[in-house]
Amino acid sequence: QVQLVESGGGLVQPGGSLRLSCRASASIYNTLAMAWYRRAPGKDGELVAALPNRSDTSYPDSVKGRFTIARDDAENTVYLQMDNLKPEDTAVYFCNIKFQNWGDVWGQGTQVTVTA
Repeated sequence: QVQLVESGGGLVQPGGSLRLSCRASASIYNTLAMAWYRRAPGKDGELVAALPNRSDTSYPDSVKGRFTIARDDAENTVYLQMDNLKPEDTAVYFCNIKFQNWGDVWGQGTQVTVTA
């Protein structure tokens, strides 16, 4: 079974930046789709970035222009670059990859806290 290991979360001031990484234990070359989600305390989970295929990306209005999803097949890693962070971005962030062989696989989550 493939595993996803996330890193890069932490504490940052408003206006700051973080880059989350999600490294897979197997090749991501033939994956079907990739995405990042977040879950804040007391709130439902939210999709914050998606790579439905190799050429398209999608973002909700809440993060559009501030977050960027990208993949590096050589590193078997998907990234989430987060700029101009706001307190409302505070949440646990999860990566999700849809593999042809293993279906939906989730990372363990990484905490992002934005506070002055």
